[in-house]
Amino acid sequence: MAMQIPTNVDPEQIKSVRDFVASYNKLIETCFIDCINEFTTRDVQAKEETCALNCMEKYLKMNQRMSQRFEEFQMLANENVLAAQKKLSEDKKS
Repeated sequence: MAMQIPTNVDPEQIKSVRDFVASYNKLIETCFIDCINEFTTRDVQAKEETCALNCMEKYLKMNQRMSQRFEEFQMLANENVLAAQKKLSEDKKS
């Protein structure tokens, strides 16, 4: 049974949630593959838990850093567009 999406939800919010879930799933899959090796017991071993915590922390820091860089890039691109528009309008006046 497919889940019904309410009609009053902003499509951008839906995209944001989907992106978050995809990122979360990628994080879980990556850290699980890298850190969980012991399947003969139900208990999570201390080294597996430490590895998973370190993996998640590193992933989140990397994601935060990439977001900062993207924001910096966007600001620079916006400044360049504004400068080009200003130059174009000045050239038209001349």
